[in-house]
Amino acid sequence: MTAPAPFGPLQFQLVLLRRMADHQPDLVEDARRGLGASLAEMREANRRWQAMVRAPRGRGALRRYRSALGKPESSVRRVVGDLECDALLWRLPLWPDLRFEVMAGPGGAVWNEWLVRAPGAPAPGLRTVRDLRPWSCTVDEVARAFAPVRPMEGSAPTRWALALTDPADRLPYVAEFTWGLLQRVLPGRV
Repeated sequence: MTAPAPFGPLQFQLVLLRRMADHQPDLVEDARRGLGASLAEMREANRRWQAMVRAPRGRGALRRYRSALGKPESSVRRVVGDLECDALLWRLPLWPDLRFEVMAGPGGAVWNEWLVRAPGAPAPGLRTVRDLRPWSCTVDEVARAFAPVRPMEGSAPTRWALALTDPADRLPYVAEFTWGLLQRVLPGRV
């Protein structure tokens, strides 16, 4: 029996795609094929990641990301309220204009992990809900473009939602995100 391949950036991207498949199966299928991975490989990557997350004596979250993704492309010290944290960014080939960001506090505790726009990459023009297309923008970009928004709890740990009002029709909507990337927009209540 051969040992499994090391868990690296390809497998991590498959983990991100696995959660996104619930809302955007066609985009995920195209992306998975573009990575040259089978459906079985995507399932296996997700199984291995979940095993690492749930391991009683496993690596801490930050060490897990470093192990899977290698050295971050960049690390920036940020102040959030009264707390200082490190924002670590990794490049993922599947989304060249985005970076996977991990916000780590003192002692390496991970506070947040999601996709953000890469430094210097142009953000999409977001003026109305019609501009919100799946995989086109991040939580932060939608929050700024449609301020004020109301954060809502997502349906899973890697999901977020924002209640917003479209300035064009003044109707309420809910934008749903997985790993920080827009998945869909639904009519909603603000």
